[in-house]
Amino acid sequence: MKLGILKTDAVRPEWVPDFGEYPDMFIALLGRLDPAIEFRVYDVQEGVYPETIDEVDGYLITGSKSSVYDADPWIARLMDFVRELHTRRKKLVGICFGHQLVAQALGGKTEKSPKGWGVGIHQHRFQQLPAWHDQGAAAFAILVSHQDQVVSPALGADVLAGSEFCENAVCQVGEHILTFQGHPEFVPGYAQEVMQFRRERIGEEAYTRGMASLAEDAEPERVGRWILAFLRN
Repeated sequence: MKLGILKTDAVRPEWVPDFGEYPDMFIALLGRLDPAIEFRVYDVQEGVYPETIDEVDGYLITGSKSSVYDADPWIARLMDFVRELHTRRKKLVGICFGHQLVAQALGGKTEKSPKGWGVGIHQHRFQQLPAWHDQGAAAFAILVSHQDQVVSPALGADVLAGSEFCENAVCQVGEHILTFQGHPEFVPGYAQEVMQFRRERIGEEAYTRGMASLAEDAEPERVGRWILAFLRN
């Protein structure tokens, strides 16, 4: 399988030696679970796209500090590409910003949440278990880092999982689009760096709670296996 990673942001330079860029994080996780996967990276923030849509078997949109409702031209172009992928029923996975952008591009809505920042490890729970799920526990732990939330899912989307803080945390459109609000690619050390850097913006209460949550265990490989099962189906 060839997976195209649509890169929508850059990691702060001082963090790259320890954690890599965002595509590196996904390559580390998914490549560990399936060493046979081939990856191609497209820096869509810089206008880099595949020459043809079928250059790879599926796509994954990374997280970003940008908001999907920003007026940046690269975001509008990426939304057009998502609509093309949807029309072609091409496999697509969206993570955080990617999750929100899919909703925004396909008739839903993303906005800043009045609940403030979600950071650290959160528990999300499935209301229904799709075919790509391992059919184990309905709840799963995942690192999150977001202030924006999907308040109205994409047209035709099924909301599969959520929490009291984030109702629309996992969404699926047909058999070709799957999106997660959480970050399976993050490791605790990176989440800690981001929280410390954004401490003032996050607010002391959310920061303290988020940092304490890092003592718990997230389930990145479980989520990674779901993503691979979805892409292969």
